[in-house]
Amino acid sequence: MLFDRRTPPTFSEKLRVALWPRRNWTRSIRYILKRLSRLRTTPHSIAIGAAAGVLISFTPFLGFHFLLAGLLAFALRGSVVASALGTFFGNPLTFPFIWMGSYQLGSRILGLNTQMDGNGLIAQLSQVTSTFAKSSWESIWLAFEALWPVMLKPMAVGGVPMGLVAGLVSYYLVKKLAGSYQHRPQGVLAS
Repeated sequence: MLFDRRTPPTFSEKLRVALWPRRNWTRSIRYILKRLSRLRTTPHSIAIGAAAGVLISFTPFLGFHFLLAGLLAFALRGSVVASALGTFFGNPLTFPFIWMGSYQLGSRILGLNTQMDGNGLIAQLSQVTSTFAKSSWESIWLAFEALWPVMLKPMAVGGVPMGLVAGLVSYYLVKKLAGSYQHRPQGVLAS
C-alpha cells in the first residue's frame, strides 16, 4: 500500500492507541466534532444520530455500542455515521463515571441494596472468570446469567435516564454546531 508503515505496530502499541490517543484528547475531540459537522445531511439528522450514540454509550453492553447506536439512529431516521461518532462519548475516561452513576441510579430505581458484601462480589467474580475460562457459548451464557441481576440489570435501568439526559443535551449542541457550520460562507469553509 502507498501509506503503510514500514514496521507494523505491535499489539501493545495498538492497545495503547485504542485506549489513549496519539496526540492528545483535545485534538481527538476536535476531530470528532469536525467529522460530525462535515456530514452531508441535515443538522437534525446529524444531531439525532449523535444523540443516539451518546445515549447508547450509557448502556453496559460494551461490545455492541456501534451496532445498537446505528440501529437506534436508523429507527429515528438519524445519521448512522453520526451515531458511530457519538459513541465515542463513552471512552476510558468517562466509563468509570458512567458505570458508577448508572449502577447507583439503577439500584435506587429497582430498590436494590447497593452495598454488596465482599464475599458476595468475590463469589460472583470467581464464578464469572471460571465460566469464561471454558470459552463456550454455554459458559458465556452462564456468566451473563450470573452478572445480570447483580450488575448489568441495574446499570441498564440506570443508564437509560442518564443517557436520555446526555442525549438531549448532545442533540441541541450538535444541531447548533452542524447548523452553524453548514451555513458558513464558502470562503470560510475553504480555509
